[in-house]
Formats: sequence, C-alpha cells, structure tokens
Amino acid sequence: MMKQGLVFKKEYKRAGLFAGIALLAAGIVGFNDDLFQISKNLDVFASVYKEVNINYVDDINSAKLVKTGVDAMLDGLDPYTEFVPESEIEDYKLHYVSTQYGGIGASIFLRNGKVFVSEVFAGFPAQKGDVHPGDQLLKINDVDLNGKNNDQVSQLLKGSKGAAIKLFIKRDNTPQPFEKNLVRDEIKQPNVSYFGMVDGNMGYIKLDKFLENSAAEVTNALVELKKKNPNGIILDLRSNGGGILQEAVKIVNLFVQKDVEIVSQKGKIKEKNFTYSTISAPLEPDLPLVVLVNSHSASASEIVAGALQDLDRAVIIGQRSYGKGLVQQTFNLPYNSLVKITIAKYYVPSGRCIQELDYTHRKDDGSVVKVADSLIHEFKTKNGRSVYDGSGIYPDLFIKQEKFANVTQALVGKLLIFDYATVYHDKHAKIADARSFTLSDGEYNDFIKYLADKNYSYTTASEKLLTTLKVEATKDKQFNDIQAEYEGLKTKLIASKKNDLVQHKDEIKQVLENEIASRYYYEKGRYETNFKYDKELAQSVKTMQDKAQLASILKGEGSYKVIGKPVLAMAAKKAADKDDDDE
Repeated sequence: MMKQGLVFKKEYKRAGLFAGIALLAAGIVGFNDDLFQISKNLDVFASVYKEVNINYVDDINSAKLVKTGVDAMLDGLDPYTEFVPESEIEDYKLHYVSTQYGGIGASIFLRNGKVFVSEVFAGFPAQKGDVHPGDQLLKINDVDLNGKNNDQVSQLLKGSKGAAIKLFIKRDNTPQPFEKNLVRDEIKQPNVSYFGMVDGNMGYIKLDKFLENSAAEVTNALVELKKKNPNGIILDLRSNGGGILQEAVKIVNLFVQKDVEIVSQKGKIKEKNFTYSTISAPLEPDLPLVVLVNSHSASASEIVAGALQDLDRAVIIGQRSYGKGLVQQTFNLPYNSLVKITIAKYYVPSGRCIQELDYTHRKDDGSVVKVADSLIHEFKTKNGRSVYDGSGIYPDLFIKQEKFANVTQALVGKLLIFDYATVYHDKHAKIADARSFTLSDGEYNDFIKYLADKNYSYTTASEKLLTTLKVEATKDKQFNDIQAEYEGLKTKLIASKKNDLVQHKDEIKQVLENEIASRYYYEKGRYETNFKYDKELAQSVKTMQDKAQLASILKGEGSYKVIGKPVLAMAAKKAADKDDDDE
C-alpha cells in the first residue's frame, strides 16, 4: 500500500508539473500573442501615418494628425483618459496641478470681436494699476488685439514675473484711450477662494479645487476661524470639480481621528490598488460640520463629502453630486508629452463607489449608460444609516436648486448686468460694505430705465408652449378654429412679460448686487453680498443650531435612516434634469 501510495504521489506530482508547464506555455503564448497584436497595430498605424504624410494632396499638420488619431483611439474609453502633447503641457499643469503663472491678475472676454476685462483680482498688478472690469483692451505691448481670440490674448497677458507689460485701454467714461504700464507678478489662484464667519457665528470655507496645497490652505483657514470660537464649520464644495485625491484625504483628516480609512482605489493592476487612511490627529474632531455639494461637485469633492457622510462626521446639504468615482494617473511619454489614464475606481469608507456612468458597457450606438437601479447596492455608514452606490453622493438634506427666470438669464447673457455695474461704478465712488450692500427701490428703478432702449429679448416657457400649440394645430388643420383664442393668449403673455422685471425683482437684484459689489470688493465682495440670498448656507446654519436635528441626522433616526434610496434619488435627478431641459 505504501508503494502504491508513493507511486501515486509521484504520478500526481509529474501530472502537476506537466500541467504547470502547459499553463506557463499557454501564458507565454497569450503574452506573445498580445505583443504581436500590439506590434502589428502599431505598425499599421505608423504605415498609414507615413503614407498619408507623404502622399496626401494638401499639406498636413503632422502633430495635429497624430493627436487626432490618438484622441479617436481614447474616445471609446472615458472622457478622463486623454493624451496631452508637448504644446499643451503648460495648460494641462495649470488646470490639473497648480494655478500659478506670471500675469497681471485679470480675466478677459471677447464681445463682438473686441477684448474686455471681465474681472480683476485683489492684490495683483491690474487692481493695483487701476484697471477696471469693463475696460476695453486695444493693444498689449503694441500688439493690436483686433482679430485675436481668447487664448491668444491670454498668452500676451502672461509672461515671466517682473517683466513689464503695456496696456492700451479704452474706457467708456474717459474721452481718449490711455496707456497703463504694469509689471507682471506671480499669479497664484488660491484653492480656498474665501473663508470667514457667517450668521450664527459659523465658520465658512469655500474650496474651489483640490490642487497643490489645497489641504494646507483649508488648514490655514480652519486655524484662523478657530480663533473666532465658531459654533460650527461649513465646508463649501459646490461646483468643485475635484483634483488630487491625496489632498482630499488630508482635508478629511482635519475632522476625523487618526488611522481611519477614508478611500480605497481598486483597478486591474493589483500593485495600483491602495487604501488611504488618516495619518495624524485631527485639528477639529468635535465641532458640528456641514459640507455643501451640488451637481457640479465631483471626484475629490465626492471623496470628502462621501467619507464624512459614511463616517457620520458631517451633514451633507445641497443637491446630488456629479458621480465621478474614477481615478486617473499620468504617464510620461516621449518628447515631453503625457497620457492620463483611468486606472481604478475609488470607494469611500462604507464600501460604495459613487461612479454613475458605465463607460465599459455602452449601448450599440456608443452612448454611455447610467448604472441601472437593479445594480445599485445598499451600504451602511458607521452609525448604520443606509447609503447607495452608483449615483453620486446624495445629501442628508436635499435643497432644491432654484433656476433663474428667463428674464434674469437674458439680462446676464446679454451682459446688461455687467454693463450696468460698470455704469454704476462710474457714478458711485463707494458703497456700503459687501455684507450690507443692497440696491434701493429707487436704484432698481434706475436700472429698469437703463434697460429701456436695450435689447434683451427672450422666450418664456409659456411662449414656447403657445408656439408648439400653433404648430400642432396647424398640422391638424385646426388652427383657424382656435386662432382668435391663440391671439388673445399671445397678447396676454406679451403684457405679462412686460411685468417680468417687477415680478422677478428679487433675483435680478441678487445678480446685480453681486456684480456691483465685485467692482468695489472683488471676489470677496461677490461671496459676502450673496450670503443673504444663499438658501443652502442658511440651512447649514439652521441645522447646526438645532442640536436635536443635527444629532438625529447623524444617528440616522426616523426619516434620516435612509439617504437617497435609488427610487427617490432617481426621481430627484429626473426632476433636476427636467429643470435643466426647461432652461
């Protein structure tokens, strides 16, 4: 028996050895096949490029041709996987890594082929040199701007720190164009665009992006706010599209204890799978905390909001976030180019991934589908509240985002709000501080008079419906029967439309005050004058003042036990999408 057993073991080992060799051989064959396919396809691509470059009837831009080909190749993946050629590297770094460059600290826009200053930023050469929003730029360093596009003008404004720059400016209230001689400075746009105290003695931090030093900036803001002994902290991530994942982890660590898992990333390559945890004691572990999000809060913003929600550390207020749960990594390529590739999905502490769009399983026509309700799973926060994957971060307290009326959108879009702020600034040397500044009824009537000879035509939703009615009735050959009623309704709508400036006075005043305040107090003025209109901010203050409600939300009591159950979340999303369509 022992002999037979020994023989069996030897045969088993021999069979296992052959099986192992077979598997290894199969692996090598598969690997070689992959290499062959890569080599073959690269050879085909290079050959096509070579023949087109040599034989095409017209001259071609070789670099552009290659980029078009690479872009087309990556287009079938996701919008975050992209090729960046050498010519675009600096712009890429400015957008994704650090907003630092040499310039004058002003933004511009084109209007009817002319270049205007749209905004100047406090503390930089444009503001120190008395350049105003509304100024028309005629020349930069004697280069005529006629026919130049936005990018070309921006490049002329940028340059090395300490370099001189000459602007030739036309200003409405000044008879003749004039020169301004400035010296470029290092322009570093902060990640934290504002922080300060708001109602209820609450600290407020507005974080715009997660680029280099964003965590350090939030830390500095929090340190300063703590000196005011705040009753709570509001972290505003609305319209923050994200950035560097590690910065998000550091920011969560300001409010969460050491050695707590914040986010993990999982992809095809195991070596790139990683879990990020807090590494130090928190700066503020106890104060009530609210995070504001909206439909444009994405990526790193969703890591912060999702982690703080999953850990029951903060109340999330606003609208459902964007739903981007994909991680990108950049890889250097020859000739100072690079490719940014989606390498993983990230998962917040409860284990959920908030990615909404499924780029892998597209429809036959190539369109992207959302994660189906049937594939959405339930997860639990630290205190046992129910949260769900596949649909962004749903807020604990949902606040419907109000849409501006058509008349308000028309006044903004036609730049009449902007133009009137320029006129107002010319006539008023100073205004009240931004928090208390408000337009009187008399000043608002002056604005209405200003609009008397201006064109700001727009179509209301009712007018669209009436037009549709006419089209359909005409198709059905019934319009003659209802024409009298149609004309009567049309006349009434026109009369009602004339009253829009009165009916929507409050929201028009809001955007007008915002623009005017920026002329005196710059970006800080925009925030402070808008505080009194900010419903999400008001709800944040109210929630943190109501200790019972705050505790109920974080403990998951009653209606707070379930957050964004798919049927409810999807209904809210459809309603929001309908509002967008109505615009």
